[in-house]
Amino acid sequence: MREAQSLVGDSLAATVDDLCQKFGAWKTTHALMRAVWRHRQTKNHISSLSNRMRRDIGLPEDGSLEARFSVWDIRL
Repeated sequence: MREAQSLVGDSLAATVDDLCQKFGAWKTTHALMRAVWRHRQTKNHISSLSNRMRRDIGLPEDGSLEARFSVWDIRL
């Protein structure tokens, strides 16, 4: 098993070098940034929600958000 892993598991630098040689540095960088952005978008955080939105979904209010203005606080 170890021999198979050592054959398959190249170092990160060697893998990135192979990708840059095959596709070019700009395409490799673009693909990496797009993958990072997609991963960032999949995480859901409630820290950016206003107290009004937190109440709407049944979460307790956060006392540190009182002074913060949000577009969702505008009532029509």
